[in-house]
Amino acid sequence: MTTDALRKRRLEVIRVHMDTEVTKEFDATLATFKNESGGRPHYEIMATGQVFDGDDEVMAYYRSTRTAFPDQRHDNVRFHVADDAVIVEFDLLGTNLGEFYGLPPTGRAFRVPVAAVFFFEDDRIVNERIYFDSASLVTQIGRTELLTGAAP
Repeated sequence: MTTDALRKRRLEVIRVHMDTEVTKEFDATLATFKNESGGRPHYEIMATGQVFDGDDEVMAYYRSTRTAFPDQRHDNVRFHVADDAVIVEFDLLGTNLGEFYGLPPTGRAFRVPVAAVFFFEDDRIVNERIYFDSASLVTQIGRTELLTGAAP
């Protein structure tokens, strides 16, 4: 059974995680996956099948997404707490101002609903699994060629 104190600590860890993603303090974001006994960042992007494991892969993911969408941020954040996870629903917003999958920026903005499941061991995130409609994102930024995989 999860205590109220542990629930509160997990929510605080997620707030730090999400806030530092927006402010691009990625060392602090990576630290939300770790505690005194260790840990490592792990992301699963369900829409694309991508998995990023460990500091280097996750940092590369942060850099590439923030190159493509330097103003990426969250809106309308809602938390749902379970015994071993916290589900976070939010709108993800950004503007394609940098290279995205090798394509030049379109300057167009997107807003897509996201569900992120943060799995925990004690107060440490052990996995962030992200669900979103990638077709909606690429359509909004004007990159529908990515839907067919025909990008250069």
